[in-house]
Amino acid sequence: MAKFLDVFEDVTKLGTKVPTDEYLDNGDYPIIDQGQAYISGYRNDDTGLFTDIPVIIFGDHTRVLKYVNMPCFLGADGVKLLKSKDETADYKYLYYALSNAKIPNTGYNRHFKWLKEVEIPMPDVKTQKQIASNLDKVTHTIDLCNAILEKLDLLVKSRFVEMFGDGKYPIVKTSDICDFITKGTTPPANEIYQEYSEDRIPFLKVYNLSFTGDLLFKQEPQYISKSTHEGKLSRSKVFPNDVLMNIVGPPLGKFSVVTNEYPEWNINQAIAIFRAKEKVIPQYLMSALMQPDVLRPFLEQAVGIRQQNLSLEQCRNLEIPLPPLDLQQQFAAFVEQTDKSKSAVKQVLEKAETLKKALMQEYFG
Repeated sequence: MAKFLDVFEDVTKLGTKVPTDEYLDNGDYPIIDQGQAYISGYRNDDTGLFTDIPVIIFGDHTRVLKYVNMPCFLGADGVKLLKSKDETADYKYLYYALSNAKIPNTGYNRHFKWLKEVEIPMPDVKTQKQIASNLDKVTHTIDLCNAILEKLDLLVKSRFVEMFGDGKYPIVKTSDICDFITKGTTPPANEIYQEYSEDRIPFLKVYNLSFTGDLLFKQEPQYISKSTHEGKLSRSKVFPNDVLMNIVGPPLGKFSVVTNEYPEWNINQAIAIFRAKEKVIPQYLMSALMQPDVLRPFLEQAVGIRQQNLSLEQCRNLEIPLPPLDLQQQFAAFVEQTDKSKSAVKQVLEKAETLKKALMQEYFG
């Protein structure tokens, strides 16, 4: 095992940092910061361009790691440029090794001090390259699956616009097409449980919703007792086919149609329930609410400086087109077929992610 400081040199001072207000949407040279997006902007002037590549970039605040093999500029804050002290070392291997490091999340603080405590195995260069190649192959499969899923989500959005856009149908308020619109409640912390049992009800939070409408359990759902569900939180009961939308952000605009995995659910105060009337199919309702023009007027007036909040009154005044039921059914059938394709891709993705975790454990411990 080799210590971080024996392997890496911090060369951040050699890079040129670009203020956020100078980012271009397109340009000759990428700007790489500590955010999740690989490239955050562009610049055309090559003065100060960092060309000593490949290099590894670490987000001091975000803990995000990036392998960079193209000349670049740096984001304005929180970026560390790391070069190997061994010129023969394989940078992809080093990137994967650091990606496996367990760095605690201490919020918007600096984390480089934790990274400097990391130790990584340093086999011979031939072994490094083989390990990097194996992990690249699995990573490529993961990236491909995610790209396909993104395309399928775009396909659904395009189909919605094709069928229902351009003012083809009358506009109605959600209060006219829903039997019930309300928001959840948060019980005391000692009434929320992490484990499921027969006398508990799943309790959904914003992280269980998504911008694609999927119900996510990458973080395990929490649970409340049936007595709390029937008592304090009785008004925020959720049933299969209810449409959920987060009303506290940023960002706003996460959704889900509740599945039938459980007969009843519940939600916290950051989520609103839309229970559709018979003339509206839930899948159509959710897709309609997800259209950018529906939420945009309310996002512009959303209250709160650090948070964006939608009131129940605003939720009840959201406006969507209302096509005939048979067209809604056609759209729902299209979504169902697309979801089947997504399910198949997700199975491949899950296997690839499991394999990558196993390989990371094998190589780096």
